[in-house]
Amino acid sequence: MSDPAARWSVPLTVGPYALLALLTGVTVAIKSSAGTSLIVDLVLCALTAAWMLGVFTLRPAWRARPPVMAVFCAVLILLTAILAIRAPWFGCFTPVAYVYAFRLLPWPWQPVGVGAVAAVAGTAQAYGVDKTTAAGLVTYVAVVAANALPMCAFAWFARRGARQNEERERALQEAREANRRLAVSLAENAALHERLLAQARDAGVRDERQRMAREIHDTLAQGLTGIVSQLRAAEHAGDDPAAWRRHVAAATKLARESLSEARRSVHALRPEPLRSAMLSEALAGVAERWSALHEIPVQVTTTGTARPIRPEAEAALLRIAQEALANVAKHARATRVGVTLSYLEHEAALDVRDDGGGFDPALLDAAAGGFRADRGGFGLIAMRQRMESLAGTLQVESEPGAGTGISARVPAERAEVGA
Repeated sequence: MSDPAARWSVPLTVGPYALLALLTGVTVAIKSSAGTSLIVDLVLCALTAAWMLGVFTLRPAWRARPPVMAVFCAVLILLTAILAIRAPWFGCFTPVAYVYAFRLLPWPWQPVGVGAVAAVAGTAQAYGVDKTTAAGLVTYVAVVAANALPMCAFAWFARRGARQNEERERALQEAREANRRLAVSLAENAALHERLLAQARDAGVRDERQRMAREIHDTLAQGLTGIVSQLRAAEHAGDDPAAWRRHVAAATKLARESLSEARRSVHALRPEPLRSAMLSEALAGVAERWSALHEIPVQVTTTGTARPIRPEAEAALLRIAQEALANVAKHARATRVGVTLSYLEHEAALDVRDDGGGFDPALLDAAAGGFRADRGGFGLIAMRQRMESLAGTLQVESEPGAGTGISARVPAERAEVGA
């Protein structure tokens, strides 16, 4: 059904009055020649025109009020029925009532109104039928049904089409709204993607800086520290040429190793000891060189079945062993050191223990993740960062006078073929 508040065209607005005037003229002509009174018919025509004018034509806002329009149609159909009973040619006015019923009555009252108008039209068409007989009554009912059934069916199909149009319009509106939300979501996702990319770039830069800091600390810083230690020892060698040459040779060797490690760090290659040896062999070589340099015995032990693990995990464990040994040389004043590499079922573990002076674990700065910066503790920070980057753990156990133990554990995923 069309919207009752929609603007009506001029023919639909003026047409009913023109048709009513024409039928009134016909009534006057026919009944005047027959000598019949015209007062009732003229009053009914005037009432019909006044009803349409006062309730519908001059009150467009009322057209959006279903109860008012239902009353309007009911009264109009009643007036049309009275006119059709008095003069059958007023059945020609039923198309006006049909238009009002179709356009103004809401469902389900629309077929009721349409059926009532059809009954008026059938009554006018069967005006001359003798309704006092059974045959005449059947004929009257058949005429009314012939008007009512197709018009009510048309009303039903019109309602069905209107509902389908409403559903299509609603679906289109929902699709437009979904497209709008999708466009907003795409814009938000694009902005989020840009932010994530920026964060990823920043995180990559930060991680690379931390990696380079660790690499520099593990290579140049440790090497330079060893070189300084050897040169100081050479200064204190005094008149012992053999000792002086031994310390200078050790310093030269450290310088060469540090230079090689620095070049490797720049190219992000594996640590030099791991290029041609298993992790256990590389740890043994590092411990042997450290022991010869600092004259402290180191016992290296491997437990479990040795197997290749991820290169980055092997490099991290080797660097942690180097850093732990460097800390022993700088701080522990130890006489023995033990390095244990354990291949467990799901992880690889590295333990470095010494019998040195130890320290108070309370000095560990939990917020920084390592030893206090003012005490030169970047090594422990680097160790933890390495383990965290590999989803591993690092534990430090120490007690004043009871030595120190460092335990690093990483998941032992096997290295890929060709890695």
